[in-house]
Amino acid sequence: MEIRKVSSRRDQKEFILFPWKVYQNDPYWVPPLIIDMKEKLNKKKHPFFEHADLELFLAVKDGEVQGRIAAILDERHNEFRHEKVVFFGLYESFNDPEVAQQLLSTVANWGKAKGMNILRGPMNLSMNDECAFLLEGFDSSPVIMMTYNPPYYNDLMTQCGLVKAKDLYAFYMTKDHQEKEKVRLIVEKARRDLSVTLRTVNMKDIVNEARKIAFIYNEAWKGNWGFVPWTEHEMIHMANKLKQFADPDLVIFAEDKGQTVGFAFGLPNYNEILKKLNGRLTPWGILYFLLNREKIKGMRAVVFGVLKKYRMTGLSYLLYDQLEKNALRKGYEWCETSWQLEDNQAINKFTESLGGRIYKKYRIYEKEI
Repeated sequence: MEIRKVSSRRDQKEFILFPWKVYQNDPYWVPPLIIDMKEKLNKKKHPFFEHADLELFLAVKDGEVQGRIAAILDERHNEFRHEKVVFFGLYESFNDPEVAQQLLSTVANWGKAKGMNILRGPMNLSMNDECAFLLEGFDSSPVIMMTYNPPYYNDLMTQCGLVKAKDLYAFYMTKDHQEKEKVRLIVEKARRDLSVTLRTVNMKDIVNEARKIAFIYNEAWKGNWGFVPWTEHEMIHMANKLKQFADPDLVIFAEDKGQTVGFAFGLPNYNEILKKLNGRLTPWGILYFLLNREKIKGMRAVVFGVLKKYRMTGLSYLLYDQLEKNALRKGYEWCETSWQLEDNQAINKFTESLGGRIYKKYRIYEKEI
């Protein structure tokens, strides 16, 4: 078997298209858009590479690709978290321990040569992107920007000596969920006590709106495991994505005396449409997308953020209450809240109190190298 560095357009094409072989008979897999994957891997244009390096590898046996992996060195992560981590990501392979071992060893050696001492992943490309392997909940398709993989990936990781670094949870609720009575009381009290006003995102001023999201996100999440703040260029990149795909009614700001103090950010579950496109935005695919985006039934509550001063005031409940009302009015029927760290008891209890239940778990692996 040969581990081959991706160094040509042909290699990159094989790298991008390999998952179609792994998942060809899997009814729950959602093919990624090829154009999005090309953008993600473009070192000249993607803002992630202003502070990170990437190398792609293919495992080839008897002339056929058997697996793929990305080696990722995020200098911003290592500086901010005071670690020396090389990440692996974009992992796909058949159920072959030798392939997995060779791919992971290649990334580990690549990282060791650069002074790293921990191998961790998967990150596609960071924790601000898709990350972790699906561990439980293989009976449904993933929602937008969440991962999916065969169950045997977890076995391959343990066989290669990797152990759990952290588990992530996804919660599920339907439009008929039963929230606790105390939630209603908290929302009513917050309405009486807080001087905040709620509004939806202004899509005509999307860069400044994204800047507000980034500021609160960076402040509210800086103590969380694995967190790395967005850069200015990553924030602008997010703004451009928001402009294309956001439902304005699912992005809500809380303001107090003119200052933004919290936000709730939800996304329509575009995977309901992407599943039909097979990774390609043909003219027919674009038409199908435009005709069906209003028929999406699910949404993902991606992230909430409130400034520290407002954490115990009920503002988070007030934001979710407004998000849910907007979603129900638009015809969404169910919601996934994801992802959440397994040991973030405050946010997990918050989601449970709203009527959410854990229905998927994900795992990030690591080992010393």
